[in-house]
Amino acid sequence: MEASEVPEQVDTSFLETLLGYNARRTALAVISVFLQRMAPYGLRPVDFSVVSVIAHNPGVTSRQICAALDILPPNLVGMIKSLEKRGLIERRPHPTDRRAQGLHLTPEGQVLQAEAEATASQLETDVARRLTPSELQTLIRLLRKVYLP
Repeated sequence: MEASEVPEQVDTSFLETLLGYNARRTALAVISVFLQRMAPYGLRPVDFSVVSVIAHNPGVTSRQICAALDILPPNLVGMIKSLEKRGLIERRPHPTDRRAQGLHLTPEGQVLQAEAEATASQLETDVARRLTPSELQTLIRLLRKVYLP
């Protein structure tokens, strides 16, 4: 092909054979819808994940959240402060470790979490509409095999 020629269609066939490329394209498609639908709740994807982990694990520590979600501790500190300032979470003394504090949702946090999780479930259904429920379960299972030890 000469320098003056322009392809009619861009060939991405090699990229489409790569797991990372496909995972990233899928993530971008899901995240754009997620950001729109979570805007009313004021939650970014990582905030949503933290609120969900606290909701399903009352008393969880910051250290446990960092390990579960692969978040660096300095990044979580500001997030916890922000969620606390919004009145969504509270810290309570840990029952067995005097140095740690357990994180809990406030009543306001519980309402927001329930609504946000319902919204997240619906948006997942919407963005995966071309997959059967079985295909979606298979896709999730296969993706987890890539990132779980």
